[in-house]
Amino acid sequence: MSKKDNGGLTVIFAYLNEKNRPYSAQDVFNNLQKQHGLGKTAVVKAMEQLALEGKIKEKTYGKQKIYFADQAQFAEVSEADLKAIDSRTSDLSTQVQAISQGCRQLDAELKELNSSLTTEEIISEIQELKEGCSGYRERLEKIKSATNHVTPEQKEMVYKERHLYVKEWKKRKRLASDMMGSILEGYPKTKKQFLEEVGVETDEDCKVTMPNT
Repeated sequence: MSKKDNGGLTVIFAYLNEKNRPYSAQDVFNNLQKQHGLGKTAVVKAMEQLALEGKIKEKTYGKQKIYFADQAQFAEVSEADLKAIDSRTSDLSTQVQAISQGCRQLDAELKELNSSLTTEEIISEIQELKEGCSGYRERLEKIKSATNHVTPEQKEMVYKERHLYVKEWKKRKRLASDMMGSILEGYPKTKKQFLEEVGVETDEDCKVTMPNT
């Protein structure tokens, strides 16, 4: 038997004695493979050999074999000792639950703290807000102190005048377009040539776009 196989026997034998509970070969493989790199076949052979040598016990349930430590090697435990162990186990379980709950609370507090700003970050943000407010105040003061304010009435009048001029612009452009259309019906040249001859500049020539309103 190789040194690696002997190592596997030692690891499995120690594991079964330490846990002192029944396991299948698959259970042992799952529990030890990652840490010790044992293969499934090696685990099965090792457990069968340990059973043959009488170092561990083997029980067959249907098609499955269960292995466990030889109980003869352990000292007998009295009923009183078992009750004490059960009581101690219950106490420890209660402690574990209390500690787990405390850990969950601490974890929640830690997440809340991690999502909060530090004192330095808060101070920096306050300073940025103050600077921003200062800039807004300066702009507001400039606006208030300006002498070229436009009243709502003046603004409304400008909009009305603009609307009137645009309306007139569209009207005259339509009239001019209709007039040119009539002329071009009997004109022997192109529209572009006609415009050049009469010296008419269009909105496109002046790069002007007519507003919608």
